[in-house]
Amino acid sequence: MPNTYTQLHIQFVFAVKYRASCIHISWKDELYKYITGIIQNNKHKLIAINGMPDHIHILIGLRPGQSISDLMQDIKGNSSKWINEKRFISGKFEWQEGYGAFSYGKSQLKNVIKYIENQESHHQKKTFVEEYLDFLQKFEVDYDEKYIFKELI
Repeated sequence: MPNTYTQLHIQFVFAVKYRASCIHISWKDELYKYITGIIQNNKHKLIAINGMPDHIHILIGLRPGQSISDLMQDIKGNSSKWINEKRFISGKFEWQEGYGAFSYGKSQLKNVIKYIENQESHHQKKTFVEEYLDFLQKFEVDYDEKYIFKELI
């Protein structure tokens, strides 16, 4: 796209289905590298990636040639297929339906990167559900709680 200039920074937040804590420390770095490859193959710039056993945060520089929903479908679909092919867990790995996508200006990136890098210490004080609802409220996103998280029945 000649003469198209953008500066789009998006933080994605998404969870393992039923918020199961199954992203194990022994393979999480491999997962992050795999997801990084998906992002780069789609011509976006990975800025930060980290998470917890039950969810992931990704901050990217988004190129306008692909929609957010198409990128997330690619990331979640291909990474879950990869996890299952690697047999990292017993049973079938799946991501929760949906995701959060939050935009930031360049001046905010340093704080967002620090936030993503410090997930472990952050979650000693706040659960993923509390964190996610805080994001929705901070960004004034209308939501219906019955669609945010699926509980294991």
